[in-house]
Amino acid sequence: MPLDKNFHHPVPGLSLNNTTIRLVCIPGTLCDERLWSRLAPALGDAFQLQHVPLHQARTRAQMQSMIASHSAPQAHLVGFSLGAYLALEHALAHPQRVQSLTLIANSAQGLLPAEISARQRIVAMLERNAYAGITRQRLRELLHPSHLDDTAITGLIQQMGLDLGKDVLLAQFLTTINRPDLMARLPELDFPVLIVGAEDDKLVHPDDLRAMAARLPQATLHLLKDNTGHMIPLEAPGALAEAMRAHLEAAGNFNDNDGHRAMPQPFSQNP
Repeated sequence: MPLDKNFHHPVPGLSLNNTTIRLVCIPGTLCDERLWSRLAPALGDAFQLQHVPLHQARTRAQMQSMIASHSAPQAHLVGFSLGAYLALEHALAHPQRVQSLTLIANSAQGLLPAEISARQRIVAMLERNAYAGITRQRLRELLHPSHLDDTAITGLIQQMGLDLGKDVLLAQFLTTINRPDLMARLPELDFPVLIVGAEDDKLVHPDDLRAMAARLPQATLHLLKDNTGHMIPLEAPGALAEAMRAHLEAAGNFNDNDGHRAMPQPFSQNP
């Protein structure tokens, strides 16, 4: 069921000076606002999620225009997978419009060669055949083995795929399969950046995330080690929410009790 954008749960002990913080959420390939349906209640009512309907775009330029129109000015951007790469592109093009950045399950180096080959095969099949939805093989690439029999997760992923359909998948694959390596430009981003990944992600190597964090002036790296694959917002919403709350509280835009601005944390990695 789609997430009600105004639906929030309180989190005991979390106080951001009674300010609701808007998060601009950019989903991944063949995903919509349902991707964040487990994260929103875990974050609590101090946060309002604004969803970028990426599936409505048909070109790379339309995707970037949509992100820009939803995130002006001084936004807290949250991107997953493809959405994280596009958020990074937006931040590099408009750093003055970004207050903080959360990158989930995505490498600034772009797609791995194996993933590019897999997508090219899928595109070739889609151009010849009807789209029947997310396959079991694809689910094995997206999810940790412990979640393959969790129908609440697999069913949601498959339903998003069926609802968004072939045209959306083709547009997103064809327009974003070429992702230039952005690693050399990461030092330009002098604001808090949270990188969240999983050691068992089959699509994004954790070493790429470590390399990203080392290049960013204000980075926090959070690598999940247990029962988590690529679909972090669905597989580990509690751990993701905890990392995001700490990141946003330290982002320098919330005041402490004495009226001073909180200072962002230096680069750190969870144990």
